[in-house]
Amino acid sequence: MPIVLPPNVLPHFYRGGSRLATLRGFVPQTDFGPEDWLAATVHRAGEADTGPSRLADGTPFADLVTADPVAWFGPQGAGPAGPADTGILVKLLDADQRLPVHVHPDRPFAASHLHSCYGKTEAWYVLAAEGENPSVWLGFADDVDPAELAAATEAQDSAWMLSRMNRVPVEPGTGILVPAGTAHAIGEGVFVVEVQEPTDLSILLEWSITTSGREDSHLDLGFDVALTAVSHQRLDSDRLADLVRQTDPAHRSAGGQSVLPPAADEFFRIRVLAPTAQESVSAAPGFAVAVVLDGAGTLTGAGGELAVDPGQVLAIPAAFGPWSVSGGLRLVQCLPGPRPAALITTGTGSTVGSAPR
Repeated sequence: MPIVLPPNVLPHFYRGGSRLATLRGFVPQTDFGPEDWLAATVHRAGEADTGPSRLADGTPFADLVTADPVAWFGPQGAGPAGPADTGILVKLLDADQRLPVHVHPDRPFAASHLHSCYGKTEAWYVLAAEGENPSVWLGFADDVDPAELAAATEAQDSAWMLSRMNRVPVEPGTGILVPAGTAHAIGEGVFVVEVQEPTDLSILLEWSITTSGREDSHLDLGFDVALTAVSHQRLDSDRLADLVRQTDPAHRSAGGQSVLPPAADEFFRIRVLAPTAQESVSAAPGFAVAVVLDGAGTLTGAGGELAVDPGQVLAIPAAFGPWSVSGGLRLVQCLPGPRPAALITTGTGSTVGSAPR
C-alpha cells in the first residue's frame, strides 16, 4: 500500500515556506524553511543527516525501500546509485525571495568530478505565483564569455547576471524543464513541485543574496573547475519555448495530464490526475511520489483502497499495481525516468553529496 509521509522540511539559505506550510498543514517555525523533501533517500551535499525522509514513526524511508526493493521498484530493483536509489528526488519548493542564480552539473561532469552517475537536471510545476510579475530566470539570452561570467561571479554582480538571462513569466500550471548546465533562478512568490535527478549538486554563481558563502558554492571543486559545468551558450527563443509548457491547473479528465515538456521524459515525468465526479484516472504500476493538492478522494490498487486528503504526500510502491484515483481530488504524480547505465563510486558505493541511504 502507499505510505503517507509527514513533512520533511529542510532549513535553507533563502527565505520561504509559508505556502508550503499551508498546503502541508503545519505552523512554520522559521522564515528559512522553504523546501519539503518528499520520499527522499538522498542527503544534502556535505550534510549526511539532512534530507532523507522518515515515516511518521521515525523509520527512515530508505530502510523501507532497501528492505524490499522489488516491491517498491519492480523486478529491476533499485537504481545504480545504491539499494535505496529511487531514481528521483521530489520537493515542494516555496520561495519568499528570489533564489540565487545557480547551475547544476550534467551526468558527464558529475561522473568525471563528483563520482556520480546522476547529474541534476530538474523541472518545476508551478502551484502558485504571487506578487508583481512572478517569474523565473532560465539560461542566457546571448552567448556569455566564460571569463566575464567568472569575473561577475567573483564580484557577485547580480545585476550583470540577471540582465543576461531570459526572464520567464509564470503562473499556476506552468511546467519548466531546466537542463543541467543551464543557469537559472526561481523568483519571489513562486511555489512549485520540483522534480530532479536524485542529487544535491549545486554550483552557486550568486551567493550574496543568501546566508551561504563563496566556499560553500563550488562543490569543493574550486570555481576554475566548477564553472566548466556552466553552459555559456545562448538559449534562444525556440529552444526556450521547448522547455516551457503551460497547462490549465483546473483541467479535469479521465486521462490525466502531462505537465512537462516531452524532453523531460528522459529524466522524469509529472502528471496531474484530476478526475471528474463521474470518472476515475488510471496510473501504470511503478514507483511514484504523489502530492494531493486539493480535494479528497480514493486511491485504488492491487492492495486495496486508501482515502487521501489535501496536503498529503504519498510514496507509491510498484507492488500497488495498476492504480486509479477517484473523487474530487487533484493529485500530482511524479515518476522517475530511465535509469543511468553506469556508476562511478567513491569506493563505498555512495555518490558524493547525495548518497541514497
